[in-house]
Amino acid sequence: MNELTTDLKLLHEATINNLKNSKANNTLRAYKSDFKDFAAFCSRHNLNSLPSEPKIVSLYLTNLSKNSKISTLRRRLVSISMVHKLKGHYLDTKHPIIVENLMGIRRVKGSIQKGKKPLLINHLKSIINVINEQKIGDIKKFRDKSIILVGFGGGFRRTELISIDYDDLEFIPEGLKITIKKSKTDQYGEGMIKGLPYFTNETYCPIVNLKKWLEISKIKSGPIFRRFSKGLSFTDKRLTDQSVVLLIKEYLNLAGIENKNFAGHSLRSGFATVAAESGADERSIMAMTGHKTTQMVRRYIKEANLFKNNALNKIKI
Repeated sequence: MNELTTDLKLLHEATINNLKNSKANNTLRAYKSDFKDFAAFCSRHNLNSLPSEPKIVSLYLTNLSKNSKISTLRRRLVSISMVHKLKGHYLDTKHPIIVENLMGIRRVKGSIQKGKKPLLINHLKSIINVINEQKIGDIKKFRDKSIILVGFGGGFRRTELISIDYDDLEFIPEGLKITIKKSKTDQYGEGMIKGLPYFTNETYCPIVNLKKWLEISKIKSGPIFRRFSKGLSFTDKRLTDQSVVLLIKEYLNLAGIENKNFAGHSLRSGFATVAAESGADERSIMAMTGHKTTQMVRRYIKEANLFKNNALNKIKI
């Protein structure tokens, strides 16, 4: 009997571990953060947060809608639902009181999403130029330039970018092949390979700058994008994804560009937008970015063609 109890306990622990590993760490952190806000709302109003019920969730969404976008409401709803599932509780998120409430909020607020600004070619060149002007060591210059140029050139998510290891790189005559072991839309680690060709202008070429970075840093294994300690001492610790955001904002600011609406995602959206402006089709853009659906890519293409195919261009005044 004791053996059976022990086995069941081990199975239970293994199952909990599997549930946790079914989602990326960043996703789990987002769930916890979102649920914490929901729990605080429930605590203020003496309501149950876990397990909760559709009526309480609907009240929370209404309260949240005063200062939040529809996309935020939907994300919070997913987080609340997932925390319930992980804790073994059922929450009917398809209940009419939730669905109809969201529809009503959407009608009142509208559902247009204003994303972060894409990092376009003029931004990219300004950043690289301003890095070159800084009175800092070449080792930091080439690291920072490589992060931004590779991130843009490969349409990388920031988590993918900082996860690249030396063994993931393969330099070939045509350019560079980078193996992505796992990403947001590839939770099972099937992997994908991105190909970056050489740029004509070496100043802004991700491959030329990356080679120089690897040469100066003498990296031969492990993460290629690493932290500096105080005093610019080189470490073997992997850079954080938040560091990518801070670098972009720092250099935009130094270049005299308002950085408020730029983020780590600006590298990825910038690549897609510039590629669309240059005539790349959605399939070739998706092959680089790893998007699984055309919805977001078509949005980039639509924005890129906003002035190119504008009917007003036909009107002569």
